[in-house]
Amino acid sequence: MPPARARSCSLALTWLAALLSAAADAGPQAAFGGASELSAPAARVVKWTVSSADHAGRPFLVVDKRNARVHLLRVDGTLQGSAPALLGAARGDHTVPGIGERPLRLIQPHERTTPAGRFEDEMGRNLQGEDVLWVDHDAAVSLHRVRAAGPAQRRLQRLASPTSTDNRISFGCINVPADFFDRVLVPAIGARTVIYVLPDTLPLEQVFPVLRATGSPAPAALRPRPSTGPQAPA
Repeated sequence: MPPARARSCSLALTWLAALLSAAADAGPQAAFGGASELSAPAARVVKWTVSSADHAGRPFLVVDKRNARVHLLRVDGTLQGSAPALLGAARGDHTVPGIGERPLRLIQPHERTTPAGRFEDEMGRNLQGEDVLWVDHDAAVSLHRVRAAGPAQRRLQRLASPTSTDNRISFGCINVPADFFDRVLVPAIGARTVIYVLPDTLPLEQVFPVLRATGSPAPAALRPRPSTGPQAPA
């Protein structure tokens, strides 16, 4: 290859590498698809969280169930990353007492909900040894990498689809893209974080009563979660 052409190819490859690096550094909003803008309820929770310092100066998560998205917020409330999510197959904001101790085969379809509320969460491992972010340990609900879980469920396809209408498929856990979990979420939150799961059936103020009046005290934190769980609903 002539020297001039070789130099041209080298410059092109250098430019392409720089472009790919810049795209990666631009943040997960471009990498994980879908609309990353906060919905009005999510923005309201973020504004209150930052103004009240309810997140204790840590990055935090907002799970918007109605739009099937997980948002990662910096300490100042700016958006660091956003990704689509798979949620509990049944709509609802409560969990059935004792559901975390049941075998998956005994969990009825209408009981497969993702609970709403404020949770103090920590990284841990389920009984399969997979690292997860526990959301509601007693209910065995965690946020974790999406699992294929058999071709009939089409979880990867559901997660990649442009609509949120087909994202209700899990037993209650929150499934996110593996790259988002590994490259964005885990490095940002470290061992602990606060997660706000927005309701999809109850009024927002019923789940987060502090939003009814400005200046209300922050809700009491839930007790810390153990590092391992009874089982792991998918």
